[in-house]
Amino acid sequence: MNTLACIKRVPETGAKIVLTDDNRSIDTTSLGFTISPHEECAVEESVRLAEETGGAATVLTLGSPEADEQLRTGIAMGADEAIHLETDGEEWGPRATATAIADEIEAVDETFDLLFLGNESADQVNHQVGVRVAHKLGLPVVTGIKNVERDGDTIVAEREDAGGSEIYELPTPAVLTVREGLNSPRYPSMRSKMQARQAEVTASTAERSDANDVTTIELETPESDDSPAEILGESAEAAEDVVSVFEELEVI
Repeated sequence: MNTLACIKRVPETGAKIVLTDDNRSIDTTSLGFTISPHEECAVEESVRLAEETGGAATVLTLGSPEADEQLRTGIAMGADEAIHLETDGEEWGPRATATAIADEIEAVDETFDLLFLGNESADQVNHQVGVRVAHKLGLPVVTGIKNVERDGDTIVAEREDAGGSEIYELPTPAVLTVREGLNSPRYPSMRSKMQARQAEVTASTAERSDANDVTTIELETPESDDSPAEILGESAEAAEDVVSVFEELEVI
């Protein structure tokens, strides 16, 4: 079974976000970057199924040249091949992104049995790209899955909703968008990281065939709560105050 996982380069969780002078994009000069958490699970599941079936796992990203770092992380996690659709770093909307990904999938020689994407990226949270890719390729899709199993040529996908769980059976090829918690992504060893640095990445310039469907007017960062901490006391008598605070927070 040949699998493909689509990933995105996003700022690390907890990073302080600073905007550019025109307030239309994020100043990335001092940020650390990583793969979206949902997409780390997508890579893990893609690699796992490929290993179980003797197939090949591929990682794909659309983004700036710096996103090569995240592709090599995917290779270090076990992916066999990597595809980089390079952009100038400008944020693409979900329609343009999905079109470029679908066009690339149709253009490559290899046929993928399963396409994995994160349910949503950690930065834009659009919830659209996976569904749009499936629509453009004419493939069945299930979103937000928390478990996936293989039953012969059939894929059994499970997702949770407010009333319980939904179980889907899909023929391949198919598209699955996954949530964090589907699995525990492996941590690449130092040896695999070193090997990933030397791996070949297939890179090409991404062509925006659709007009960009999202225009950024202005970005704002939320106000931070920098109120100083209050020292409740230094003796055992302060324990009652601590309990009161926990009760207000509904921790206890």
